[in-house]
Amino acid sequence: MKKFLLLALSTLLPILTFAQDKGLDEQINDAFMPIATWWEGFILTTVPLGSYNVPFVVLLLVFGATFFTIYFKFPSITKFKTAINTVRGRYVDIEKHGVDKLYNNDEALAVEDIPNTIRDESAHGEVSHFQALATAVSGTVGLGNIAGVAVAIGMGGPGATFWMIICGLLGMSTKFVECTLGVKYRDVGKDGTVYGGPMYYLSKGLKEIKFVTVGKILGGLFAILCVGASFGGGNAFQSNQAAVQISSLLNLQGGANGVIIGLVLAILVGIVIIGGIKRIASITEKIVPFMAGLYILASLVIIFANISDIGLAFSLIIDGAFSPMAGLGGLVGVLIVGFQRAAFSNEAGAGSAAIAHSAVRTKYPASEGVVALLEPFIDTVVICTMTALVIIFFNINGTDPQSVFDYTAAHGSSVILKSTELPISGVDLTSMAFDSVIPHFSYVLTVAIVLFAFSTMISWSYYGLQSWKYLFGKGKTADLAYKILFLIFVVIGAAATLDAVIKFSDAMILALVFPNMIGLFFLFPKVRQEMKRYLNAISIKREAIQDGAEDITKHM
Repeated sequence: MKKFLLLALSTLLPILTFAQDKGLDEQINDAFMPIATWWEGFILTTVPLGSYNVPFVVLLLVFGATFFTIYFKFPSITKFKTAINTVRGRYVDIEKHGVDKLYNNDEALAVEDIPNTIRDESAHGEVSHFQALATAVSGTVGLGNIAGVAVAIGMGGPGATFWMIICGLLGMSTKFVECTLGVKYRDVGKDGTVYGGPMYYLSKGLKEIKFVTVGKILGGLFAILCVGASFGGGNAFQSNQAAVQISSLLNLQGGANGVIIGLVLAILVGIVIIGGIKRIASITEKIVPFMAGLYILASLVIIFANISDIGLAFSLIIDGAFSPMAGLGGLVGVLIVGFQRAAFSNEAGAGSAAIAHSAVRTKYPASEGVVALLEPFIDTVVICTMTALVIIFFNINGTDPQSVFDYTAAHGSSVILKSTELPISGVDLTSMAFDSVIPHFSYVLTVAIVLFAFSTMISWSYYGLQSWKYLFGKGKTADLAYKILFLIFVVIGAAATLDAVIKFSDAMILALVFPNMIGLFFLFPKVRQEMKRYLNAISIKREAIQDGAEDITKHM
């Protein structure tokens, strides 16, 4: 550990030295902007849809999520209870040991066998359902929920919130599919270390159905893009917004501050990521509930303080979704903004979360698929909606409700965007909204933002590292090279401006959609088979318990 930190510091020290030159932040951003702009334009290539030009990647996400939702009979609703029970550990016995052994064999039900044999045996995997969910949620519940929602409303008005929610609900089905496949096709090393994610189910799954070459190409492409995404959306964007909030709070000025803040973050991240998924999971299972609880509690305080305007806020959201403000290309324009921001927030369809979910301990891949359903729900449906309400309340505060309705009827929902007169930098708008009701909450929000950024970065370091290993092997030298590069991007992200970072980040994460969704369209029948197998196992357990068998879960 000491050697790793020393090497990382020696690599990053020249950056800190050059940071003393005034304007380094701007120099880094100027150098970074052409790359970010080109990449964004390439990934967001549009196709004509009537009188609109719609990014193809958005159409792919919408079509895929809608198809999976219908094919699997709305799993976001029908499998929600199963997901909750799975996370609670109701089925941990059959997931670890198999239902046939435990509930179809009288010897396996012997009480004296429970305390020893059952505890010693385990399925492949390194983390529990809750730890896998916490790690994946920490990779998505982050600054996309704070800064991303502000950007969406700033660009598309309150109506963008409606489409973010719809995208979140549809995305639950996509998460279910990709995370089930992640567990089904994972590799397990001799030491029990798990290697999983889209690159494995693309290569192994497509090979299974006789598309060997296509699988290799898509798996390799995903791994390359995921490494890039880990440097961008999972790293640079997070450190950027954390640096913005800290600088704003402390009223820091000068070109070197972004780099200095990034360096501190890089050191903290470096301490954690050397421990692998088990250490990352142990950290995220503590940080995620705390930071999400803190943020939700504060949001509820503001929502209840403005409860009299709740009807107005939702009216603006719904009205804005179908009667959007002028200049955005109408309905399709607002829909695109909402779906694009939601995709960046919950990453459903990108496949990144399947890497974390693949490490779970279970014999039934679909058990983790249903757990993954909860991720977009927590991330987009709950937290993003709360953030949007806070921002809307801030913008309509003191405005007569009737005048709002009268104005929106004539001019669209832009009436609430008094923030258009303010300098918007994502997180700043959200911070001002919280401060307007809870004085000095910006200090608490700064802590939350740093925790959001920190947890997202350590989760994405694991995603990127798994992809790096797929490309370059599983040796220690390859691991070290990736981790040093990752820490350098922490500093680069903190030094660049939001504009360059958000272009690069959006495009890198959205780029993952192309190889991943192609694989999902080929492999979704496998998910149906696994779902039937898991539900059948649950039914066998229930019937056995009803017939008088011991519920082994109580002894585990």
